[in-house]
Amino acid sequence: MSVPAFSDIAKAANDLLNKDFYHLSAGTIEVKSNTPNNVAFKVTGKSSHDNATSGAIEGKYTDKANGLTLTQTWNTANTLETKIEMADNLAKGLKAEGIFTFLPSSQSRGAKFNLHFKQSNFHGRAFFDLLKGPTASLDAVVGHEGFLAGASAGYNVQQAKITGYAAAIGYQAPTYSAAITATDNLSVFSASYYHKVNSQVEAGSKATWNSKSGNAVGLEVAAKYRLDPVSFVKAKINDRGVAAVAYNVLLREGVTLGVGASFDTQKLDQATHKVGTSFTFES
Repeated sequence: MSVPAFSDIAKAANDLLNKDFYHLSAGTIEVKSNTPNNVAFKVTGKSSHDNATSGAIEGKYTDKANGLTLTQTWNTANTLETKIEMADNLAKGLKAEGIFTFLPSSQSRGAKFNLHFKQSNFHGRAFFDLLKGPTASLDAVVGHEGFLAGASAGYNVQQAKITGYAAAIGYQAPTYSAAITATDNLSVFSASYYHKVNSQVEAGSKATWNSKSGNAVGLEVAAKYRLDPVSFVKAKINDRGVAAVAYNVLLREGVTLGVGASFDTQKLDQATHKVGTSFTFES
């Protein structure tokens, strides 16, 4: 198995616990389309539970032969973003990114430069914010026979000081994985576990302890069950009694529906529940 990026050491468990739960937004719609000349378009829209709406339109051109990807995004906050990616041009496994943002209303500008380097037993990344600070964030992961170890650090060039650091260890196998991470300057500790029981059932859990806020440990467990080849259900609950359920189904080729709800099991008599829906159209 390939070595993941530092932020993805616990990806399997985090995806099971956080992905495909639709209650966070009242409504979400996503429309994707592809053209014969390697251009992909995506339009997304969200409606929050506070009746606020947001959206974005994205166009992406991919030139696989030369390892070039160009992405242009414009959202309802009137932010323009251009992203240029070049993969395997200078060296095999090396990808360079340039991200440029512009806010016409305030004339604010942003420029970032990122590097990703991946080999069979190593995955390193470097992120540079050229106009703010400037700042740099570096992380690296090494792996051997499923065992993983990684660390990250942030640095502010103008202030000449380290702004943060983290570390993680893990193990990944085809059907299960585990990870322990220490973030926020090694003050927040998390342990996660993921298990693909069989082709239909997945289970995972995560425990988190913030050493700055006391001895309480937060716990969250989740499970996913595939009903058939085109649909699945998910459920999760945490130590505070907040539970969430979700249902995802492929209605027809290119049309996916997601429905989700969350509720506080300690306050079932109160209006604390949230319900959300999601539609995805692909062509």
